[in-house]
Amino acid sequence: MELNLKDKVVVVTGPAKGMGAAITLGFAREGANLALLGRDVEAIAPVQGEAGTLGVAAEIFACDVTDSAAVDQVVAAVLARFGRIDVLVNVAGGTGPIGKTGVETTAAEFDEIVHLNMRGPFNLIRAVAPVMQGQGGGKIVNVGGTFGMRGRAMRLAYSSSKWGLRGLTKSFALELGPDNINVNLVAPGMVDGPRFRDKVVPQVAAQYGISEDEAAAKHASDYALGRVSTDEDIASATLFLASDRARQITGVDLPVDGGWASL
Repeated sequence: MELNLKDKVVVVTGPAKGMGAAITLGFAREGANLALLGRDVEAIAPVQGEAGTLGVAAEIFACDVTDSAAVDQVVAAVLARFGRIDVLVNVAGGTGPIGKTGVETTAAEFDEIVHLNMRGPFNLIRAVAPVMQGQGGGKIVNVGGTFGMRGRAMRLAYSSSKWGLRGLTKSFALELGPDNINVNLVAPGMVDGPRFRDKVVPQVAAQYGISEDEAAAKHASDYALGRVSTDEDIASATLFLASDRARQITGVDLPVDGGWASL
């Protein structure tokens, strides 16, 4: 299926690693030009370099996405460089406290993760939407999480922030739909990678007194498809929702988790 993303201008927050890097390089392979936003520009540089080898323009813009003034400035800089913004992908976010009940979670911990996971996308959409309205349309994809669809004990702050991101997505979808702007959310489940292999798997192995291979298999067995998602799975869903192939889809929460959140 041709996604027709060639020469589109795509803004990606949090592109340095993991699914952010996979999403960035997925767009690059489709021929899209990239504005890569983040606080740690050195961490983004390798992804920028790899995108450049694919023959597209990829520029890094230093930005704290939780700072609305900084976001406004960087959007102006992206427009000065590329002239338009066709797609916005909000990946940047955090996990918050892990292994704490809601009662044990401090107000500061709660505020920090809600601020990052909701204020960042809010600032970017608020700044980019007028640009897309002036162009006659655009695509916005927020990266949420399945804990924002089913909830999760011991992850209250993170789960709350991702539930909030769903509400933000749906409200913007309703408000921006008349302007031909699609706003959707991709909700990854557990994604295979360093965090899964180095943190989650050892914790499960210790909890049940099993090997790490058995722990990984036990985790995968929670999903209907019996496997854990990869960064590329998340990237594929994001690229689809950012394309005109998804022209009639807006306001959806798309779990990419092998069948857990919605089954």
